[in-house]
Amino acid sequence: MSGNESEDQREAQRILERVRQETDPQIGAHTQAIFTRTGDHFMARDVDQSDRIEVIGSRIGRIASVAGFVVLALLLASQLLQG
Repeated sequence: MSGNESEDQREAQRILERVRQETDPQIGAHTQAIFTRTGDHFMARDVDQSDRIEVIGSRIGRIASVAGFVVLALLLASQLLQG
């Protein structure tokens, strides 16, 4: 009986190791893709690159929206901490 349990444990360890090997690279690639897409978004690489004004306007608008979000989040936090 104990020989069967030990064989089951070894099989479980092999399965877990295989799952770990198959999923680790995917997690890293997915994380890298998130950062790449975010950088592309804020650098306005998704708009018409031949229209320089549109590129600059998109960059300004996207960066200003993040700055506005941070300011509003800080204001909300200060209101909640005051009581």
